[in-house]
Amino acid sequence: MSMTSLGAFDAAAILIVLAATLGYLNHRVLRLPSSVGLTLMGAVASLLVILIDRLGGSMLAPQLNAFLNGIDFHETLMDGMLSFLLFAGALHVDWTEMRRGRWPILVLSTVGVLLSTAIVGYGFQWLLGLFGIALPILWCLVFGALISPTDPVAVMAVLKRAAVPPTLQATVAGESLFNDGVGVVVFVILLGAASSGEALSLAEAGRHFLQEAGGGVLLGLGIGWLAFRAMRSIDEYNVEVMISLAVVMGGYSLAHVVHVSGPVAMAVAGLLIGNAGVVQAMSDVTRDYLIKFWALIDEILNAVLFLLIGLEVIAIAQEPRLLLIGLAAVPLVLAARILAVGAPLVAMRPLLSLGPLAMPVLVWGGLRGGISIALALSLPEGAIRTTILATTYVVVLFAVIVQGASISGLIAHLNRPATPG
Repeated sequence: MSMTSLGAFDAAAILIVLAATLGYLNHRVLRLPSSVGLTLMGAVASLLVILIDRLGGSMLAPQLNAFLNGIDFHETLMDGMLSFLLFAGALHVDWTEMRRGRWPILVLSTVGVLLSTAIVGYGFQWLLGLFGIALPILWCLVFGALISPTDPVAVMAVLKRAAVPPTLQATVAGESLFNDGVGVVVFVILLGAASSGEALSLAEAGRHFLQEAGGGVLLGLGIGWLAFRAMRSIDEYNVEVMISLAVVMGGYSLAHVVHVSGPVAMAVAGLLIGNAGVVQAMSDVTRDYLIKFWALIDEILNAVLFLLIGLEVIAIAQEPRLLLIGLAAVPLVLAARILAVGAPLVAMRPLLSLGPLAMPVLVWGGLRGGISIALALSLPEGAIRTTILATTYVVVLFAVIVQGASISGLIAHLNRPATPG
């Protein structure tokens, strides 16, 4: 059986076996956060495959590349994994603490994403010009939209290990939950304009944005409330876990049918069930089963997702110029994040101050992950896709491995009391 003829079950089986094996090695040897360890080991494994191919003339790299190309990354993540990941992540966000940081969450996940998209987009066009590549501004803004949202999976995995104040932790988690939904909406709008070649209508873009984001909030509240009422009327953990599955799978499919944002809907539904549902609608036994079930789902999908990101290194290893462009884009994306976070925090300081840790945690802890990769892989085939995908991959790899591995140490350093001189 060739790598290109693998069925969905075979592909899933290979990924689970790899994720379990590397996850075991990470736990026993490296002891890094799961997202960091699996991405790092996936990248190293890909590089070893390339090295073996070049030294011995084997066909491992083409076979691995064929396997990865056979996975519809966009459909697998955006139409499948993302709904489970966002719901599972939202279940663990404390609504009480999140309400205190509601204004930063709202502003950072909307204004912050739009501001970052613009900064990265125009900066990326200038950067490509230095390498002799001319790319229309709309396509550069498409890259800005897909790289601006932080990944809730990566962010929450890191925050679990960091000593961050509860309100700030809820703010970071809440922003990462909602800014990816907003980023997907902005990405779809810009991609449509870039692909059609038509001028971008701000009025039409605004209407589309309100429909997708606002409709997602309303849908999430509606299905979350229905699930809450159903759970409160019974006490049977098997059925209540199935109800939560129905919310995620049925709700996400319904979002596609009514043309609203599924990611936003899942984040809202998860918040409702993880707070009001857990406290008022579940017995202790049900609560324990539900939380553990979704923690396991989160862990499995998290492992597979970051393993896939690590394996994607094989796609850009053959083109050194694209690697250089990606490395040059890292400081651009970080600078955009600083401005997109710093400006709203300064403007909101009279309303709410998140403390001195807010800026470094939101900037350095704002990790990019699988969502950005999936959006880049959904672009139409061609030179533009290759350039954007390679740049996205390098930025994500830097975020997960460098930022993800160092954020806990940075927070510990900032929390350390100053020694008197």
